[in-house]
Amino acid sequence: MDERRTVKVSKYLSKHLRHQPERIGLRLDEGGWVAIDTLLEAAATHGFRLTRDELVHVVATNDKQRFAIDGARIRASQGHTVEVDLGLPPAAPPPYLYHGTVARNVGPIRSEGLRPMDRRDVHLSADRETAARVGARRGRPVVLSVDAAAMHRDGHVFRVSANGVWLTKAVPPRYLRFPSGR
Repeated sequence: MDERRTVKVSKYLSKHLRHQPERIGLRLDEGGWVAIDTLLEAAATHGFRLTRDELVHVVATNDKQRFAIDGARIRASQGHTVEVDLGLPPAAPPPYLYHGTVARNVGPIRSEGLRPMDRRDVHLSADRETAARVGARRGRPVVLSVDAAAMHRDGHVFRVSANGVWLTKAVPPRYLRFPSGR
């Protein structure tokens, strides 16, 4: 499968497994899962022909492992704007986690902290490099450090998705460390 097709399929899956399943008539179960056959049929019915091999290829090669297959089912690993319960147990985070953003967002983050915006959770990375790549999608990245150990001690709940993304409901400003000059 060529790279353009891979990206197109990945974006299609993200849109319909994370944000708008109803747009193509999908009904995700409470964990965000849908039968692969149902997804393929719905996509074809709505003008997006997709083979099982293409689907498996995209899931297997996605650099962020955005999707998971469990037998005959598929779901997005995280990032939902629709209500789902991923069934991820609470987990003790490493001492620090990281969040990539861009300079124009630093002011609001400084005063309000990190909020999930239209998602269910704030997404955090276990390393600075990953956070920088995430921030770079919108411009020159700024990497914020999150004192996850202090948050955890103070009762904030963390979960980690199958692809290593750390999730929490919000990060209050007092737990954030900004790069010098920001």
